[in-house]
Amino acid sequence: SLLSIDEGVAAVIAALREQDALSQTYVFYTSDNGFLLGQHGLFDKRLMYEPSIRVPFLVRAPGRIAPRVDSEHMILNVDLAPTIFELAGLPVPGCVQGRSLRPILEGRRTPWRDAFYYEYFEHPGPHCVRKNHGIRTDRWKLIEFWEEPRELELYDLVADPDEIRNLAADPKLAGTVRDLRERMQKLRRELGDSDPPGSPPRAAPCP
Repeated sequence: SLLSIDEGVAAVIAALREQDALSQTYVFYTSDNGFLLGQHGLFDKRLMYEPSIRVPFLVRAPGRIAPRVDSEHMILNVDLAPTIFELAGLPVPGCVQGRSLRPILEGRRTPWRDAFYYEYFEHPGPHCVRKNHGIRTDRWKLIEFWEEPRELELYDLVADPDEIRNLAADPKLAGTVRDLRERMQKLRRELGDSDPPGSPPRAAPCP
């Protein structure tokens, strides 16, 4: 239950405090994925809708991070590993995806991502979620179901944060769809993603 999670986090903080180590310890609190609980008539995860891809992310480091700061940066779970490497004074392996959050945590201005790539390809399978990939920016989300029958979904996250109105067929937004598709392919190339999705990746794995 959530109460047991709260109690567990409190126990960790108390133990660090008792050992006089809390002021020297970064504490990261997050989860592995979101979950759909009836939104869009669905129950599960794996799809690119906001309830499925959003997760909590809290960081505590007294004296290093200002309290109660809410960042608008687009942070991904793959950013955790390079962040921990850098904070520990270790080199980040070249095969590790993501970027260190240290400059953001310390309040320094730094160039940052303005879009990210999403992919799910375990189909057919027990979850019956069709293979899909997509791109999300601050405003737009494009989701592509790339096997037949191919389908596109486009959402304006500013005007429609609940992702109710699929705008992919709107002729006035054809340029937006084209630009998002091009950006998605660029991100796939940067990540060494394969084509079709789900085949062995082109990027070398970590040793």
